Amino acid sequence: MKTFDEIIKEKITEVNTLKQKRQQMALMQKTVVFTNGCFDLLHYGHADYLAKARSLGDVLIVGVNTDASVSRLKGTGRPVQDEKSRCMVLASMLCVDYVVLFDEDTPYNLIQSLQPDVLVKGADYKPQDIVGYDIVTANNGRVQTIEFAQGYSTSAIIDKILTTK
Repeated sequence: MKTFDEIIKEKITEVNTLKQKRQQMALMQKTVVFTNGCFDLLHYGHADYLAKARSLGDVLIVGVNTDASVSRLKGTGRPVQDEKSRCMVLASMLCVDYVVLFDEDTPYNLIQSLQPDVLVKGADYKPQDIVGYDIVTANNGRVQTIEFAQGYSTSAIIDKILTTK
């Protein structure tokens, strides 16, 4: 019998391994949902968003920006947590089936490799503006937006910590 630690670590995978698993999921007619983000300082808003994303299909794959990618996107001092920590916390969530790192600024190549059935981002995006929209819709998939839980953001948490010091 596997330990919880082993089960969690198995959820964190490489693109090529996940690509093979994705083919098996297709054969089993599983609906694969994909979302991505930095997920620095995981909070209630992230948990709510990921649970809602998972409810849209059978399998939830979460693409996570590497440390280098987060630094390019968010600036100096980010990420607060390293990529290994962020992946481990995400993989420990019941609603997350797989976690995979990507180093580019967008997950376009990852979406191209995995060909998800459902692509999910926050409702601050218009579906047609979401990276990978063209890939998913060309394969008869759908792009879905999810409203964020109000009042929760990593930047707000960081600002609160800095102002109380």
